[in-house]
Amino acid sequence: VQLVESGGGLVQSGGSLRLSCAASGRTFSNFAMGWFRQTPGKEREFVGAISSSGVNIYYADSVKGRFTISRGNAKNTVYLQMNSLKPEDTAVYYCAADRGGTANIRSAKADYWGQGTQVTVSS
Repeated sequence: VQLVESGGGLVQSGGSLRLSCAASGRTFSNFAMGWFRQTPGKEREFVGAISSSGVNIYYADSVKGRFTISRGNAKNTVYLQMNSLKPEDTAVYYCAADRGGTANIRSAKADYWGQGTQVTVSS
């Protein structure tokens, strides 16, 4: 599976961005998907995960109520809608995919990873 993220950029505090992750190479609908983020010198942090069916969705406490993860299986794409952004949301955001389900995603043991997209939130 190849994963390509897009939609990152610079936004002011309180603003919104929508990240996309386009998948190719396998049957997308069989994979759980997720988002992580990482800042220099820190470990990769779980942001959210969505099951292959889209029924089960999980978020980190730090983004709950502000971020929404969704998927369009017809378009082989997973999205991360980020609202009410804060400077501490600044990071490189990575997309992940796993056939084993959201548990592997949430423990950062996903089979596949994208190369990341930078999100910068100015104060």
